[in-house]
Amino acid sequence: MNKKELSLEQQEELIKILKARFEENMHRHKDIEWNNVQTKLESNTEKLWSLNEMERTGGEPDVIDFDKELNEYIFNDCSPESPKGRRSVCYDLEGLESRKKYKPENNAIDMARDMGIELLTEEEYRSLQELENVDKKTSSWVQTPSDIRERGGALFCDYRYGKVFVYHNGADAYFGARGFRGSLRV
Repeated sequence: MNKKELSLEQQEELIKILKARFEENMHRHKDIEWNNVQTKLESNTEKLWSLNEMERTGGEPDVIDFDKELNEYIFNDCSPESPKGRRSVCYDLEGLESRKKYKPENNAIDMARDMGIELLTEEEYRSLQELENVDKKTSSWVQTPSDIRERGGALFCDYRYGKVFVYHNGADAYFGARGFRGSLRV
């Protein structure tokens, strides 16, 4: 069996979880029909594997939009706080390797790539916050423009005082309450 493949039983269980979350959170996807989402999911088993990784690491993925032009459903991590299984990581490998001591086990960019997902952009993060407020106690790395990254920095966001804040840190920083949120197109 391919590493990035779920058994039929695992696929069925994940679809059951995703359907329940979808039905409990209709405010995230008002004009989207679950049957259409399920049909897409069942024909994209590698994407199901990625969604399972999002679920396994605490992201609580859910449909947040449909791209009509590309005919793709967009899933985001919708957990109330930054996914627990993806915290305490540097921004990228360069940041991780630049640490002299107390290196974390991983970094956000490589974890997302290995999961088959993308870190949210600042714009995507703000759009998610319009659906519901997340990261009230935690924060999440977001895609960082190359000119900031070239200077050693990386961006992260959170929600405090009724507003979305975008901050910067060295890409080598990591904190127990900072992880990352991902996006997947199916």
